Amino acid sequence: METLEPTPEALQRKLYFLLEQLQDMARELPPKYQMRVPIELLSGLANCLLNDTVFEIVKGLMEIQHVTEKHLFQQRLQIINKHTMEIQEMINTTPNPAQQEIKRNVLLKRHKEELKQTDMKLVIQLDQKVSDQQDTLEKAGVPGFFVTNKSIEIKVQMYLLDFILRLSKMDIS
Repeated sequence: METLEPTPEALQRKLYFLLEQLQDMARELPPKYQMRVPIELLSGLANCLLNDTVFEIVKGLMEIQHVTEKHLFQQRLQIINKHTMEIQEMINTTPNPAQQEIKRNVLLKRHKEELKQTDMKLVIQLDQKVSDQQDTLEKAGVPGFFVTNKSIEIKVQMYLLDFILRLSKMDIS
């Protein structure tokens, strides 16, 4: 079945609608972020959202992120579970309460350090995921997206993603 191309008027109406929605969303932002989302950026974003490609890319990235976060959370739980089993094993094999306390403190110190190392690795993996997402969106030509590790720029990009997700749930014809 042949799909009909939208008329220029329909595209113009959609563009105005998207831009109006984006401007309304940008007005809800805290002032320090509003100034980082100029009308030119919103206009470029509205134009980029005229077809559904960016919506699909963002939804795909979100699904990948959820799977990644779940996987990393499971890794952390496995470490915690291993630590619990080590302490239980030590209690079972050390009958003397005074020795138990000494061994327990040694284990807890080691566990704390091991968990800290694990958490640092997880954060690095999450940072890499953010960088991959920024790169994907930049290559897709989505305005406002570029690889950065500056927290204020990442926060602006998070707001832009939120705008895109909110618009994806609206009925835009």
